Amino acid sequence: MDEPRALTSALGVKTSASNGQVGQTADTQVRADNLLGVFDQPTRGNSSTTKALERHPLVDGGPELRDPEITLLIPVDDVDDPQLSILIPAVDEQLTIADFVAWCHQGMRDASVRGEVLIVDSSTDATPEIALAAGARVLRTPRRGLGRAYIDAIPYVRGKYVLMGDADCTYDFRQLAPFVAALDDGAEFAMGSRWKGSIEHGAMPALHRYLGTPLTTWILNVLYGSRFSDIHCGMRAITRDALVRMGLVSQSWEYASEMVLKSVRMELRTTEVPVSFLKDREGRMSHHKRAGWTSPFAAAWINLRAMFIHGAEFFLLKPGIFLFTVGLLMTLPLAFGSLTIGEVTFNLYFMLVGLAFAVIGLQSIYFGCLAHVFLDYGGRARQRWRRIFQYNKAVGASAAIFTLGFGLDVALAVNYVSNHFTLPGPSASIDHLGIVGLLFMIIGFSTFCFTLLLHATEVRYGRHDD
Repeated sequence: MDEPRALTSALGVKTSASNGQVGQTADTQVRADNLLGVFDQPTRGNSSTTKALERHPLVDGGPELRDPEITLLIPVDDVDDPQLSILIPAVDEQLTIADFVAWCHQGMRDASVRGEVLIVDSSTDATPEIALAAGARVLRTPRRGLGRAYIDAIPYVRGKYVLMGDADCTYDFRQLAPFVAALDDGAEFAMGSRWKGSIEHGAMPALHRYLGTPLTTWILNVLYGSRFSDIHCGMRAITRDALVRMGLVSQSWEYASEMVLKSVRMELRTTEVPVSFLKDREGRMSHHKRAGWTSPFAAAWINLRAMFIHGAEFFLLKPGIFLFTVGLLMTLPLAFGSLTIGEVTFNLYFMLVGLAFAVIGLQSIYFGCLAHVFLDYGGRARQRWRRIFQYNKAVGASAAIFTLGFGLDVALAVNYVSNHFTLPGPSASIDHLGIVGLLFMIIGFSTFCFTLLLHATEVRYGRHDD
């Protein structure tokens, strides 16, 4: 046996070279690299490796569309047609990876489910070799972030269900049966909860346990009207169909919040599963500690950023309605002059403050509506707003309001010119009507612009191939 084949055989790697040699097939070059047999691109031959890759429905157009920087390593005892894919990113986890893969296999046996373990690896240590020898598939990828690791792996997921987590043995994957049962019972997203399960003493820093996670979970629940108890639990399960429909884009830690908030947006059938959270093993340093003391704060910030961006209408729509209403109440009652109640006089300057509130509120309302449209998964919000702002009616109303306001301001301008370019005093009715005219012009023009943008969201182009 030649040396490259001896190395790949010793590590339990399937090769698809022709004529029993490690070499080059029609579409694939197989090589020994860092003592590993690796596949740069899947072949179209009859090997078991090729079949496993080509039958995946997500790879539209064939294997040539795969990222050339990604390499899949397949163990000799690989399973066919798994129901469950355990999808795990890993970076330098040689201390725990063997036990972790063993836990996964034990958990799948206990749950009576046929499954695979897919390790998305960007390590510089022996993690991929150990994982492969333990019976896991290993997807070698560049180190581009935690969220990106999941995105890179989606085309290689074969199971109907996907279970996510960490390779550090802090989540007990021997207890994965409740996740499988939840998905079997019809859930599309099963979120783990350490708060409903157990947290081993010393497993979580006090800052995370008593402030960070509870606070960010509460913020997300307020923003989205959800009832999660632990949005940062790394152990979670989802159907492959739902995961693909989510269209994850987060490249880093914020993938966790993106998954949760999109599950709400998509109205997925969701449940929570209690999990056990264990402390790090002796000698292992968590990724946050490896990255430095600022890492947890950076992770918290990017998670909040994801929540705020995907929940933009929370800060716009209802506050905008409030401000617009207050602005109108401060402006319209003073249209014909100052108003005195007791010892308090509401004059032109009070109207100007109301004008500012009304304009800010109106813009917030329209921005909130557009956020609804852009973040709408099912298309119902888009249809609702287009029904309210039907093009012909909305443009006609905008023109009428703008014209009315313009007329009031023309009257003010005529008065100004006829009085030798001098404005009357602040208590004059014409000045008050001028402010109302400005408000109507702003409302009319803003509504016209919003209507154009709203209906522009219907514009579609055919596919452009360079």
